[in-house]
Amino acid sequence: MQSTACAVTMVRDDEFFLRIWLDYYGGHLGLENCYVINHGRGDAVAKLAKGANVIGLPGDPHKNFDAKRWRLLNGIVTGLRGYFGHVIVGDVDELVVVDPASGKTLLEFLERRRTNRVFTPLGLEVVQRLDIEDQPITDKVLGPRAHVRLAPHYSKPCVISTATKIARGGHYTQYDQLNAPENLYLFHLKFCDFAAYQQAMDRRNAVTAAVGVDSVAEASIGRHWFAEARGDDRAEFEGFAALPLAEGFEMKPFRDAMARSFRPRGDTGFYEFDRPELAVQFRLPDRFFGLF
Repeated sequence: MQSTACAVTMVRDDEFFLRIWLDYYGGHLGLENCYVINHGRGDAVAKLAKGANVIGLPGDPHKNFDAKRWRLLNGIVTGLRGYFGHVIVGDVDELVVVDPASGKTLLEFLERRRTNRVFTPLGLEVVQRLDIEDQPITDKVLGPRAHVRLAPHYSKPCVISTATKIARGGHYTQYDQLNAPENLYLFHLKFCDFAAYQQAMDRRNAVTAAVGVDSVAEASIGRHWFAEARGDDRAEFEGFAALPLAEGFEMKPFRDAMARSFRPRGDTGFYEFDRPELAVQFRLPDRFFGLF
């Protein structure tokens, strides 16, 4: 008999986000159902993830890092599906969350979902409003951080229970239906804390510098890892205050827009939907506070 769900991620030195990831998924699914690929076999990652399933890998810089990473993750997801009904896969700064208004935990939500499909949570990016949220993250993120911006780029098909291929970056699969349930979200935490953001970007810039390529075009690594694409950190965060603040927290129109534009991604075998840049932010309802 299959267990309900597991979560898998790959991480290199991102202790700030790994602690949050482990606390969240370990609490919902059990640490024994969490799989952490320790890229570079870092001692700090291994120590932090004690009790979870840690897979150590060499950490030598490689210009095709992202392609190699998702080839590995595809294989691991395929294998884990033989033992779990649902496999949640994504970056260490991403969390699949069920709206508390549903009355269900993440595990209860997945227990009630049919398998042999792919689920795509709606992407929300947690941002630190430097003008009104000046406390560092020391425990839970939501509460000290109460604002999100819509992030269609992070509406990822990341809850897998069928045979499918996931594209590099995790943004597309070859599953030909869109299942975007009400109350299911993917929270992206990259911008949840200014100091943590700077530290993470410094590490990523160092990794791409070590690869030794002259431009983003020469490597299979996310553009945002390169120093040339970084921009001014403080200006990036200060820009969040300028986003129009929407009233309420109604997300159905955005899920409907995903469904209307769902289509094949050219002749790649993958499927996509429109991912417009939406200049709007929301204040999270208090019911979300303390979830992670």
